[in-house]
Amino acid sequence: MKVDPSFAERVSKGTPFNAEACLNCGQCTALCPIGIHLLPRKLFRYVLLGAEEKVLEETDTIYSCLLCKMCEENCPAGVHITENVRALRVLLAREEMQLAPVEG
Repeated sequence: MKVDPSFAERVSKGTPFNAEACLNCGQCTALCPIGIHLLPRKLFRYVLLGAEEKVLEETDTIYSCLLCKMCEENCPAGVHITENVRALRVLLAREEMQLAPVEG
């Protein structure tokens, strides 16, 4: 696995990403209405470690999230999980799908 120390910076470029606050407790998945198989804590840890390949393997999961914020209701650390998922979507759109951000 290749590690890119700048990956977390690229994810947070223009979009807040506060995964550092994650306690790795797993409570975020208790209320997920679609039962996402990948815990947000694991996905966010990949970002913080610079494991870009691992994050890219989870593109379907990132886009499957409903952004309903039920996970945030259960988070004792106050991690903005849906905003972190949005940041990952922006990164995927910008770098992997080569879509330009909408300006206005």
